[in-house]
Amino acid sequence: MFDQALQLSQSAMITAGIVLVPLLAAALIVGLLVGIFQATTQIQEMTLSFLPKVAVIGIILYLAGPWFLRVMVSLMHQDLANFWQVITLP
Repeated sequence: MFDQALQLSQSAMITAGIVLVPLLAAALIVGLLVGIFQATTQIQEMTLSFLPKVAVIGIILYLAGPWFLRVMVSLMHQDLANFWQVITLP
């Protein structure tokens, strides 16, 4: 029973990683590029680093959102099927 519960939590963490890594990687790359741009032009505006990240994350969510949703729905189907097996074990 404990092994199945660990397997459920492990699959949830892997799915969260699969969904979050593209978003975090894009925000990191855009932040790095904006930081280099700010360092070379000596423009120190806070919104200059925030707005491009929000725009890129919004674009990625728009483009990859259906795939993210399919991944999370398949996780829920799999986890709910396994969850009832974990509960009914003695």
